[in-house]
Amino acid sequence: MHLSQKLHMKRLTILALMFVFIHSANSQTKNFIDQSYIEVSGSADTLVTPNEIYIRIILSEKDTRDRASIEELEQKIVTALKGLGLDTEKNLTTSDMTSNFKTYLLKSKDVIKTKIYTLKVTDAVTASKVFMKLEEIGISNTSIERVDHSDLNNIKNKMRTKAIIDSKERADALTKPLNQTIGAAIHIMDTDNNPLQLQGRIAGIQIRGINSIQSNGYMDLPKIEFEKIKITAGVTAKFILK
Repeated sequence: MHLSQKLHMKRLTILALMFVFIHSANSQTKNFIDQSYIEVSGSADTLVTPNEIYIRIILSEKDTRDRASIEELEQKIVTALKGLGLDTEKNLTTSDMTSNFKTYLLKSKDVIKTKIYTLKVTDAVTASKVFMKLEEIGISNTSIERVDHSDLNNIKNKMRTKAIIDSKERADALTKPLNQTIGAAIHIMDTDNNPLQLQGRIAGIQIRGINSIQSNGYMDLPKIEFEKIKITAGVTAKFILK
């Protein structure tokens, strides 16, 4: 067989394979369209309380009367937080590389150093104690940076499971009066596009300061409450209709 004949046979073989593939794909599409099915939506949601609270702490030499150095302020913070039982090596970090040490030129000969930290705690009570303790040692430039939940992905998947169950129950409810039943799901789509990052709102922050001492000799803790955050899931499913 000549080379030209071999090339011709090879082209015919490729064309035949392409025809079989296209025919198969079209058949599958046709079979899917020709099936009787019911399309329904399902949803589920739950409320969670954030268990990761990130506190921003800004240290600046200009915020202290005696112009204590950043290193001295840092040591005071570490000692105070350890006194509350917090693991500073694990949960106290600088926010980012650029904020590790910032310097500000206030006057021609006056340079002030500033350092930014992020502290992670797990509940509002601990956050309140941190605010109060830092206030006691003269550090008041603090705020709640953000909140999150450590098991967010798992919670989201549980809601997806409940959402698909909800869609099946809806399909059953719609088909039962017609004396029909549903079969296997032939298409499922996750319709919830909400980001997993929690955007918890904080209500009732009240920093009373070290002078707010009641008659019993104890200071009130700042009243911090976090709104429970709704985690949602939604699906659309197509079930074979029998």
